[in-house]
Amino acid sequence: MNNVVYIGLGSNLDNPLAQLKSAIEQLSNHPSIANFQVSNLYGSKPVGPQDQPDYTNAVARFETTLDGIATLDLLQSIEQNHRRVRERHWGPRTLDLDILLFNNDTIALPRLTVPHPFMLERGFVIRPLLDLAPEMLLHNGKTVAEHVSQLDTSDLVLIKEE
Repeated sequence: MNNVVYIGLGSNLDNPLAQLKSAIEQLSNHPSIANFQVSNLYGSKPVGPQDQPDYTNAVARFETTLDGIATLDLLQSIEQNHRRVRERHWGPRTLDLDILLFNNDTIALPRLTVPHPFMLERGFVIRPLLDLAPEMLLHNGKTVAEHVSQLDTSDLVLIKEE
């Protein structure tokens, strides 16, 4: 059986749009990933320190035979390919790939927590998730559409590709 995974993608360094497009291409062409879909791209203000550029964000959905840790390892290897450096918490980055949901599983491991602990608070996660799965039931008992209507997403900007 294939695992259904939702991930958040973000970048605010070294041409963020190109960083996300490259990661999307790597993921969609990976042999362990099938039925890859990606949301629209959105611009957002950074979480945490404001002395950094705005972010470009998206959410992707795919199926994989990989388990949670193997999926995390794959995402982290793609981050490393994009020269991801972890200098400070919530600091700028070339690429950030976070597992948001893994099937309907609850995972609490030292390296992986699913559902992502902050996903319900972040408009730059929930709004792109709405593009892919508006009727999906979240772990708070609401659909994505119901939840997004309760978040302030006014700072998100839809990025229209040229």
